[in-house]
Amino acid sequence: MDKVLEALKAGGVVVYPTETLYAIGCAATDDGACRRVAEIKARDMNKPLPLIIGWPEGIHAVTEEVPDGVQALADAFWPGPLSILVKARPGLSSLVSDREGYTSVRLSPHPVAAELSRRAGVPLVATSANMSGMPAAAVPDELDPGVLARTDGAYLGKPWPQGGEPSTVVRVLDGRRLQVIRSGAVDLEQLEEQGFSVT
Repeated sequence: MDKVLEALKAGGVVVYPTETLYAIGCAATDDGACRRVAEIKARDMNKPLPLIIGWPEGIHAVTEEVPDGVQALADAFWPGPLSILVKARPGLSSLVSDREGYTSVRLSPHPVAAELSRRAGVPLVATSANMSGMPAAAVPDELDPGVLARTDGAYLGKPWPQGGEPSTVVRVLDGRRLQVIRSGAVDLEQLEEQGFSVT
């Protein structure tokens, strides 16, 4: 953990476990490191890199605006595999936001991912640790050795990710009306049970 944290703070790219899959990431404030993440994965630079935080108030390190609908979602599903689109605040890498200035963020329940973000004091990039188009990894043996070799550190100890679907990505349209950008670990029924309507 200390070595991976040291690499993060030095502007490095690392592999670490999340609640669903292994992630490759870096400090979301470091444009050069974010660029390396995309290059290592051969990921389209125009595809925004998703973020995680390790503490509830960490959302304020991602966005200056937390509308009521976003807060309601966070209260209902965080920590957990629900990523919410929010307006990215100044100081984050341009590679984490789309053309409208939005980025996705979730509060990870995985103890390693959460601790890395908390101790680094910044949101972390958390995209799956695989070459784009290839299967994501939930156990160390599934990780691409070529990807690992190009990073500055990796936490491969337990607890490992639980596997399954990646996080669900949603956008709050207004109030409690949502648009699902990507289906995943949180399903439509769970969202509706919490009083949200999905278009």
